[in-house]
Amino acid sequence: MRARYFTILLAAVAAFLTEAATAQNTPCGIRVVVIDPGHGGDDPGAHYFGTDEKTLTLTVALKLGQLIEEGMPGVKVVYTRTTDKALAPTKIEDLQARADIANRAGGDLFVSIHVNAAKEASARGVETLVMGESTKEQRYNEDALYENNRDDLIDMSDERTAAIVRAYIQNLQFTYGEYSLAMARFIQSNYVKTGRRSRGVKPQLLRVLYATDMPGVLTEIGFLSNPKEAVYLKSEAGQDEIARSLFVSVKNYSDYVLETRRRAEEEAAQAPPKPAPKPEPAPAPSDDAAAKPEKKTGAHFAIQILSSKKTVASDSPEFKNYRGKVREYTADGEFRYKYCVCECDTKAEAQQRIEEVRRTFPGAFIVRCKGDKIAK
Repeated sequence: MRARYFTILLAAVAAFLTEAATAQNTPCGIRVVVIDPGHGGDDPGAHYFGTDEKTLTLTVALKLGQLIEEGMPGVKVVYTRTTDKALAPTKIEDLQARADIANRAGGDLFVSIHVNAAKEASARGVETLVMGESTKEQRYNEDALYENNRDDLIDMSDERTAAIVRAYIQNLQFTYGEYSLAMARFIQSNYVKTGRRSRGVKPQLLRVLYATDMPGVLTEIGFLSNPKEAVYLKSEAGQDEIARSLFVSVKNYSDYVLETRRRAEEEAAQAPPKPAPKPEPAPAPSDDAAAKPEKKTGAHFAIQILSSKKTVASDSPEFKNYRGKVREYTADGEFRYKYCVCECDTKAEAQQRIEEVRRTFPGAFIVRCKGDKIAK
């Protein structure tokens, strides 16, 4: 009897170790997920039926983080907060602090969790926001800022601010935009599978998404102002279901990134080799030599000014006063050609030069490169 017991025990241990090893070896398209529970401390967010938004977002965030740690070994979870606290004395500084945490962590995905509210108690459903703007969002921004003094929105009434933000959004669509949209759609799809009413994926001018240098979404998990949804949001079963929907979405997104990467690698492998360039005589030194430094082949940093589905000639008028001084890189995604200037050995060096570049290209930003590719 004892021998049989030990045989069963050993078999169970072996099965556990095999399952753990398989999980550890499962490839992931992402390495760091940053989870941002909205509000906190003196900022309670929405408050209805004796419950604060800040409490619900933190509870769901911690549940989501635990699911990722258990179900996606090798993926690091970073929280912007794990307790009921604000990260800075003002709302604007608090939102920037959340983005700073995400950027320092080198996040591959940013998920901000919030709870919705409306004047009409009948308003219900879930929606997920990405960084962007449409005509409708322009009007919403103006009305919300006027009526509510919304610090979480970017004020687009100043023309210079609006120009910089819109240039940034244009560049964002070429880099992280399609990834953020993919994650948002996964979230909404998984909400619907649990019977939630989808209010769709929407672009909005949110400070916290503007300041994070990675694909990111802000998801509204329901209306606390709706009595029926409030009961669901306050229940442990509801919170577990929401966290599970978000977890499945993170896994879907990870698989999507892996598949996108695989397709790009296959396309690169199948592409015909470029003919070797004909040797040219070395040009005579000129005063412009400093503007065209030798190409860096190892890991380095550069300032991206443009992305495109097709190659763009280095002397194109699109590059303005940087004509002839750009370098072409490639990356995964539809807009695979990236054009950069100011190659630097360190990020600090690039940061010293970016203000100069932004005088011509307000939406320019720093990227890390390896050889001829943009790297995370």
